[in-house]
This record gives sequence, structure tokens and C-alpha cells, in this order.
Amino acid sequence: MSFASDFKSFAFKGNVVDLAVGVVIGAAFGKIVSALVADIIMPVVALVMPSGDWRASGLMLREAANPKDNVVLRWGDFMGAILDFLIVALVLFLIVSKVIKAAEGRLIKRDAAPATKPCPFCLETVPLAATRCKACTSTFT
Repeated sequence: MSFASDFKSFAFKGNVVDLAVGVVIGAAFGKIVSALVADIIMPVVALVMPSGDWRASGLMLREAANPKDNVVLRWGDFMGAILDFLIVALVLFLIVSKVIKAAEGRLIKRDAAPATKPCPFCLETVPLAATRCKACTSTFT
């Protein structure tokens, strides 16, 4: 096979397309969570904090004549990023744990005891509680 056909078969496999969709949805979800933290949670935290908006707070290391040249450690912005991560991790944990529990539930149901058995004489499928085959009328236990 040529390089182009190999790449085409790789790129359009279901797994690769599913992964691409997951990454795009994850990026969009991250933006939603960042907006939630920045626009809803941080203003509430700013009301509680004595200094106000703590995402904008930081430690001035060097003050220059030009304000653009100031060196500032923005610990507030870093704490906001950590809060973003924790919220995303919590939501993903809740979703993944629900998906795993649902998958385990399906596996348990799939491994349940069979409701039918084969007739030993004609191999027709009969219910487990049956004592006589519906096809050949043989009796069995």
C-alpha cells in the first residue's frame, strides 16, 4: 500500500475520529469551565477576600519605570487555573465513574444465567423449567 492509502486508512478509523471528537469537545468543555470559574465563582470569592479580585493579585518582584517591564508573580491567576483544573477533574470523575458503573451493569446482565436449555434428544431450545420438549415431546429433567 502507498503512504497516502495507509494514512487514509489510519486517519479515518473509528478510533481516531472518536478521539478527535473527544479532544474538540474536551477543549470546549474546558472553556466552559474556565468561564464558570472566572465569571461566577471568582466574583463570589472576590466578595469574601479582603483584597477583592484575587485572580489579578500578585507579588511585585521588580518595579520598572515602564509598567510593561514590571516583573510580577501572579499567584492569583495560578490559583484560578488550579481551581479550573479541579472542577474539570471533578466533573470528569463523576462522568467516567457513571459510565464505568453503567458498563459494569451491562456486563453483569450479559453474564446472567441462561433462561433456556437445549433438548438432549432433538437439540431444540426449551425453557429451563420445562420437563417436556415442545418439538419432540420427550420428557427430561
